[in-house]
Amino acid sequence: MGKIVALANQKGGVGKTTTCVNLAAALAAERQTVLLIDLDPQGNATVGCGVNPYQLEATVNDVLLERKLITDVVQSVSSGFDVVPSNSELTESEVGLLSLPLREHRLLKALSQQRGRYDYILIDCPPALNMLTVNALVAADSVLIPMQCEYYALEGLTALLSTVEKISKTANRRLHVEGILRTMFDARTSLANQVSEQLLEHFKDKVYITSIPRNVRLAEAPSHGLPGVVYDKTATGSLAYISLAKELVEKRTQELAKREAIVS
Repeated sequence: MGKIVALANQKGGVGKTTTCVNLAAALAAERQTVLLIDLDPQGNATVGCGVNPYQLEATVNDVLLERKLITDVVQSVSSGFDVVPSNSELTESEVGLLSLPLREHRLLKALSQQRGRYDYILIDCPPALNMLTVNALVAADSVLIPMQCEYYALEGLTALLSTVEKISKTANRRLHVEGILRTMFDARTSLANQVSEQLLEHFKDKVYITSIPRNVRLAEAPSHGLPGVVYDKTATGSLAYISLAKELVEKRTQELAKREAIVS
């Protein structure tokens, strides 16, 4: 059964969408089957995958409002994975879900028949703790948190972890922190190193060994409709995401091995 991972951080500009798109492509390169769900009305992940958000007949918005099945909306992209695209129409769900029954469980219901088709389902959340993000957290097995190594980011992390804890105690007992990813990391600055040390001290093995450096090639890639790991697989940022994908696959392999040992 596939693993559903929500990529969330209510602070914008931390590399969340860049991580989601590049991780999807890097996992696909590791021969993993991947579905990326763009749950952000900005539709940046959709664009980064090479899908035109202005030419979509149906989006994740139609899925959440139960006008379409998720299989009617999925698109395969050249980078080797599938995408449930988004655009500005998703603001309809952002508001409309508030008055609907089982509003927090719409995405979970939509994905109920998809887990067996993919090794990983990645959800790109909007930079806010709104109903869309809550839907992602209720549907997910775990949360991957991209964050910059700066002090304001630590405050935002505390708020997100509090939300994750509340949901894990109520609507989704499976939910846990998959890992914390240091993005736009510059080891030459003392501030980045200080915050990194605090993360390692408090969260230990929840902090990924891999960190993502600032990289121009990653920033250029979306304008070409490609993930950075496809646009320039030799760039330092691309190599970092390939390393991150290997970390996830190795961790997943170990988890499955432990489960099999318990069952046997």
